[in-house]
Amino acid sequence: QVQPVESGGGEVQPGGSLKLTCVGAKSSLYGMGWFRQAPGKQRELVASITNGGGTLYSDSVKGRFTISRDNTKKVLYLQMNSLKPEDTAVYYCNTVPLTPDPSWGQGTQVTVSS
Repeated sequence: QVQPVESGGGEVQPGGSLKLTCVGAKSSLYGMGWFRQAPGKQRELVASITNGGGTLYSDSVKGRFTISRDNTKKVLYLQMNSLKPEDTAVYYCNTVPLTPDPSWGQGTQVTVSS
């Protein structure tokens, strides 16, 4: 199974923005999503996009994050605005729904701190 490669993370101040990129996303036949895992917490799905382009967001990021995809390039994006300290986590991309035995990439660290 090919592992996706996430990038674009970094350290920003509260209110800042970052744009994450996932290369190796599945073809347009699959729904895709961005997950995050904060220290000591379970991995959670924060944004997803269907093969038809429909999007869903968790309440914690709704209105601040935007998920998009380039099916031609098989790339998934997450534009994150108005970042908060509670957004600090490692961010991963994967299919939605997850396969029975999902393969995870290394993720990209996002740190929001003043």
